[in-house]
Amino acid sequence: QVQLVESGGGLVQPGGSLRLSCAASGFTFSSYTMSWYRQAPGKERELVASITSAAGSTNYADSVKGRFTISRDNAKKTVYLQMNLVSPDDTAVYYCNARGRGMRYWGQGTQVTVSS
Repeated sequence: QVQLVESGGGLVQPGGSLRLSCAASGFTFSSYTMSWYRQAPGKERELVASITSAAGSTNYADSVKGRFTISRDNAKKTVYLQMNLVSPDDTAVYYCNARGRGMRYWGQGTQVTVSS
């Protein structure tokens, strides 16, 4: 059974930091590209960052470049999103995504709220 379980969301003040984690099980984690998406109220889901399976190449949305860092630990089957210098515009539900071998899996999401 495939599972992607996000954690680490919550309330953070503007300018603060937060680290999201996504623990994977039920598939060959190391063979999949892992991504973080987010969806704010009234907006479409958008790609935040991704990291490939092999070389670990990363890709970021322009809005988070220089502030967010995606990383993965294949031994722990976990992908992370380090969020720094957050702003209210980063408020959204953040979803973990796994893509590979013709398959695509989603987590349930974790809420991130940036507010003073």
